[in-house]
Amino acid sequence: MASWSRLPGPLQRFHERATACQDLLTKSLSARCPSSLTQRRDISWLNQWFSKAPAKPVVAQKTPIKVELVAGTTYKWCVCGRSKNQPFCDGSHFFQRTGLSPLKFKVQETRTVALCTCKATQRPPYCDGTHRSEQIQKAEVGSSL
Repeated sequence: MASWSRLPGPLQRFHERATACQDLLTKSLSARCPSSLTQRRDISWLNQWFSKAPAKPVVAQKTPIKVELVAGTTYKWCVCGRSKNQPFCDGSHFFQRTGLSPLKFKVQETRTVALCTCKATQRPPYCDGTHRSEQIQKAEVGSSL
């Protein structure tokens, strides 16, 4: 859990909720199955889909992407950095079993904004200039920080 304390607030809260859901699901399965069944049957298959330690986001690009966001529209910002449709999610997080989910957000007014693609912003999904840091500039695209 210590490594997740460095992630932006929304990502850290997501990880905490996902871990709580996994624990609840595991307890629920154990409670509903006879003890002899749960002793013989290994439920580790859950770990394939709900890992305790989600993958770290990867640097998708080293510069933000300017996009026009339309008022009243809900968007899904890619958190994992693996989407081929940056800065938006294309479902790659699920198929690569990252344990991460996109950040859904809705804008109130139509405007052009810079959305983060380095995935290190402290104001997700918006760029805060973190991509200019030495750490991001030295990192390879596709690598985790």
